[in-house]
Amino acid sequence: MTTTTSHIPEHVPESEGADGGVAAARPARLIHAESTTEIPVHLLFREEPAAPPAEVKLRPAVVHRPAPDKEDRDTRDIGVRARASAPGVDPEIVERPARVLPGIAGVLAGMCGAAGCAVTAWWAGVLPPLAAEAPGLSAGTGGPGPAQWAAFAGAGALGLFGFGGLARGRTGRAWVLELFGRYRGTVRGTGLLWVNPLLLRRRVDVRLRHWRGEPLPAADRGGVALRVTVLVVWRVRDTARATLGVEDHEGYLRACVEAALLRVPVAAPGAGRGAVQATQDALTRLVAADAGPVGVEVCAVRPLRVEYAPEVAAAMHRRRIAALDARHRAGVIGSVVDSVEDTVARLTMRGLVDLDDYERQVLVKDLTVAFCAGRGETGS
Repeated sequence: MTTTTSHIPEHVPESEGADGGVAAARPARLIHAESTTEIPVHLLFREEPAAPPAEVKLRPAVVHRPAPDKEDRDTRDIGVRARASAPGVDPEIVERPARVLPGIAGVLAGMCGAAGCAVTAWWAGVLPPLAAEAPGLSAGTGGPGPAQWAAFAGAGALGLFGFGGLARGRTGRAWVLELFGRYRGTVRGTGLLWVNPLLLRRRVDVRLRHWRGEPLPAADRGGVALRVTVLVVWRVRDTARATLGVEDHEGYLRACVEAALLRVPVAAPGAGRGAVQATQDALTRLVAADAGPVGVEVCAVRPLRVEYAPEVAAAMHRRRIAALDARHRAGVIGSVVDSVEDTVARLTMRGLVDLDDYERQVLVKDLTVAFCAGRGETGS
């Protein structure tokens, strides 16, 4: 809307009131295109406190969010696919202690079974002749019957279960027990134990272990091919997942290390300690995240030896020598310039010579040549 302003007159006429008096002069309106409303003075200055405003009920507002861009959707889809592709095993496969008995129980059961077999044999009259002729023993007659066979089978089964379930638990070793393909628990105890002989036992090493692999392919931050030999320190944390959740947990760990070396840029040969430590931390976190779901705890992944791949080793060697030579030349030139500057400054400050610009340039040139020649002879 367009507004117009009028010229302010120098004199504004006064208006007469109803009683014949002269009213106060009012300023002329500046904006004629719009109507203005005067605000009463008593509404601007009020002494008594204003009444609280009435509560107004508001309806819930609906906020319309803009549709995500294609780039945001792609990023979200990539994140979802990355989480979905993370390794995982059956959540029901979790290590739990198995039910075992002390070894003395198995020994007593086995001895009772052996004694029952002996008594049954005496009862059936099938003892050896020397044992039957012993004083106080009178072997039965008539041969073994159904009752003797049943007693002999029961005593033999008790002896077999007693002696067959004896096992020796060792420190750093564990048994994963299965019954007809179903996980029944893990035994981490030591000493003489009795385990149900019907259970299938799988021995698992739970000690802290390490392996040094062969040189594996990798790359630095510049994409130069490398060969890296790593030392992996690890141990089995969950025996059930390491045994039943994956076919070969050691082979799976090696595959995780190879994949991590291809995803993490490795510090180039000759890098500083900080770069090497950063590479080690990144490798350890990545391998631990991949191997954790299968019950393998990774303590450290340390690069032991880093060298260039054979196809780029010669070129990188020449490049490194050239860089060292350039650095050496830059250092020599810097020291020569400092020496020339110091010599000229001393000669001038002590008043030994009074040089103009041309003579100063000649002196600097001669000193530079002399110092460079001396550095060359010293270096050779």
